[in-house]
Amino acid sequence: MELKLLEKQGNRLKFEIRGENHTFCNLLRKELWNDKEVDLAGYNMPHSLDDQMIFIVDAKNPEKALKDAVSRLKDRIKEFNNKFDSIMK
Repeated sequence: MELKLLEKQGNRLKFEIRGENHTFCNLLRKELWNDKEVDLAGYNMPHSLDDQMIFIVDAKNPEKALKDAVSRLKDRIKEFNNKFDSIMK
C-alpha cells in the first residue's frame, strides 16, 4: 500500500491510496461514516484498470477521524480473529 497526500485544506483531507481495491476502501469509508464528526467520506477510482483510489474525508479533524476509524477496525478484526479461533478449537 502506498499513500500520497494530495490536499490538506481546512477540514478536508484528500489522499491517494495505491495497491488496494474496493474491499479496503469500502471498509474504511463505512467505518468513517460511524463517526458523528465526519461530514463526508468517500473515494473514487479514476480508472478501472489502475489500483489508484482517491479518498476524501471532510471532518472537524480529518486526521483524527481516520486514525480513530483504523483503530476501531483493528479492534473489530481482533474480535473476529478471537471468535474464529474459539470456534475452530
